[in-house]
Amino acid sequence: MARKKMPALQLSLQFGDVKDAARHRAALPRHSVARWIRHALQSDAEITVRIVDLEEGQALNRDYRQKDYATNVLTFDYTQAPLVTADLVLCAPVVVKEAKENRKTLQAHYAHLLVHGTLHAQGYDHETGDADAEAMEALEIGVLAGLGFANPYR
Repeated sequence: MARKKMPALQLSLQFGDVKDAARHRAALPRHSVARWIRHALQSDAEITVRIVDLEEGQALNRDYRQKDYATNVLTFDYTQAPLVTADLVLCAPVVVKEAKENRKTLQAHYAHLLVHGTLHAQGYDHETGDADAEAMEALEIGVLAGLGFANPYR
């Protein structure tokens, strides 16, 4: 059986002024981030991943979504075809808090959020209805299982 050709990915991985940056860098080795994103892609992509602190995360969420709090991941999608171009912004303190609350490793939660954000960048949206949410969750579960991660919704 032939292996599926993985989409090409041009990745920029950035770390803002994040407290305990070494911990986040250790959870996000470049090769792992690229692998997680590529498994969620359906076409070639240029993606920037930026890890930010609480203040930057809150400012971006407030300015672009009119929600005055930091969230775990923000997806800024610019194009979807023939090339996916997007920025994925992950708020490190929120990711740490959620990973602890959900009894997940930091790396497993980052993998989930990067897959989630990558699907958003391709047009998937869990906020448009129950059927869309279920379809997106099923994709996330399948991609993460293929990467060796447990179902993030358990």
